[in-house]
Amino acid sequence: MQTSLLSLLLILSGAAKTSAFAPQSLSSSTAGDITSTSLNLERRQMLQIPALAILGTLSSSTIDVNKAGAATIAGASAGLLPDLPSEAVRSYLQYRIPLQIAADYYVFELLPKLSSIDDWGEVNQLFQVNNNKGQGSPSKIERDYTNTMRIIGLSMPPDEAEDMRDAQFKFERAVAKISKAVSGVRRDLPVEIDKNAVPNAKAGWEDGRVALNEFFSLLNKATGLDELQLMPAAGTLEDMTKEYGRSASRYNVLMKKTKLCQNRGGPALSQAWGQLMVSGYMQDSCGIPDLDDYFYQNQRKSS
Repeated sequence: MQTSLLSLLLILSGAAKTSAFAPQSLSSSTAGDITSTSLNLERRQMLQIPALAILGTLSSSTIDVNKAGAATIAGASAGLLPDLPSEAVRSYLQYRIPLQIAADYYVFELLPKLSSIDDWGEVNQLFQVNNNKGQGSPSKIERDYTNTMRIIGLSMPPDEAEDMRDAQFKFERAVAKISKAVSGVRRDLPVEIDKNAVPNAKAGWEDGRVALNEFFSLLNKATGLDELQLMPAAGTLEDMTKEYGRSASRYNVLMKKTKLCQNRGGPALSQAWGQLMVSGYMQDSCGIPDLDDYFYQNQRKSS
């Protein structure tokens, strides 16, 4: 997923806090709980909401719904969510779909690009911070992965938060390996490529996969829902898809539809598109697949 594809989603950062995710005070009597004030400060420091998190606002993630022939959509009363701090519940429901889409990107897009040096220019873009006109914005890796992991971890009880933070740090070290391996390599800039560059980049990918899977496992255990799907080890697309239980073609359709929708209006209509996304109208008008159905694709296939 390219950065330009997500730019439309970024405009919703101010509107994404719908009533379902409106800030509420945490109980002061809960030992170890992080206050809403500190969480809000942390989010402002990380430039509010990661880009993919906006996708979560398009799902019916705050209620339990049973679509015909489909798996039940887990809401705030499902699993162990009632036992978690309210901020943790809101964070999970808001970020679960973006997290899974980020994992899909990691499997279906990033891995193939690491195998092709010609694509390393695009990989380099994942780590670039945009300081356009003095207004810095985080890199894609920060927006879609580490910031999201940090927000969820901070909302959890202390024991779970510590384990999730460790998994986050492991992921950060892993993607740093990828960044180091691909740094300075572009298709239009001939440079001598170290013979170990590709193996090192793939090793970083594998370390990152293990770290993300660890974070997903911790989150599945904390919520009692087992919704987030763990990523398979590198292999053939057929074998990976079979083990992963998620579809590369459905992912590609989602990215294509979102990109086409973004291109319809351009910057001049960005606010209008933002309102359409929040209302859910854009999914119909642009043909963007139902995000709940996309998220639960593996459960629904097996049910």
